[in-house]
Amino acid sequence: MVRYLKRKDIDIVKYDACIEAAINSRIYAYSWYLDIVASNWDALVLNEYEAVMPLPWRQKYFIKYIYPPAWTQQLGIFSTKKIDADLVKKFVNTIPKKFKKITIQFNSENHLNFFKVEKRMNYILPLNKLYEDIFNGFNKNRKRVLKSVSTLNLTINKNINALEFLDFYFNESKNYELRIDQITATKKLVNLTNNSVFIWGIKEQGNIIAGLIWLKDKNRITYLLPIATKAAKEKGLPTFLISNLIEEFQNTKLLLDFEGSMIKGVADFYKGFGAEEEVYSCFKKKLLF
Repeated sequence: MVRYLKRKDIDIVKYDACIEAAINSRIYAYSWYLDIVASNWDALVLNEYEAVMPLPWRQKYFIKYIYPPAWTQQLGIFSTKKIDADLVKKFVNTIPKKFKKITIQFNSENHLNFFKVEKRMNYILPLNKLYEDIFNGFNKNRKRVLKSVSTLNLTINKNINALEFLDFYFNESKNYELRIDQITATKKLVNLTNNSVFIWGIKEQGNIIAGLIWLKDKNRITYLLPIATKAAKEKGLPTFLISNLIEEFQNTKLLLDFEGSMIKGVADFYKGFGAEEEVYSCFKKKLLF
């Protein structure tokens, strides 16, 4: 039986244990992460936490709706067993009718055969080879950039101060505008002290010119928030940071999760490292008031 539980009624130990043991685990689904990025969240639970589905929600003008929180690419259903389309259907149909609008980005192992969805693209790179072997899968552009960067004698600071990173991230020009929830979630994430959130950076004359927030769980290294000056991009520093991530976790069972993208130029950049396509689904539904 699939039950709807409010956040206060969820057994967090059992919930997180399900996420940890799930064959399709994602760091976004852990309770500590959702507590940071979601305005509110409840969950659907199968029996005694055999499978769970977090439901991040908000309320506007007395209307409650389910939405994808900041910095969460894939949520949906998580289970220790293979998730078939019938179970997905059961979970979706159990979402309470009080949520009048639903937008859920399901993870790549959730197949929504019964529903109309929008297919989205992610890129992942298995790190189960030595760096040299993974490097051989880079395209000519990535190899050329790394060769050029190698002449700059750069050092990556792997313990960048949170406030210093925030100042750089918020003030450096980006090709997107930050929402209030993204700003709030970023501040909370970088100030978190655990073994899952890391901040790397490259400095020039004492100032950060390229930085990265990345996440680590048992399955994935998530390339969460990259940022670089225009000059740093032209020098290829984002490529250098990614190359160092790959080198650090080479020959492991981890995947490097690039988090997208549907933008061709960004997608081509990720594919340049030999990344593979990972398709996930965005489900949307509106209920009559």
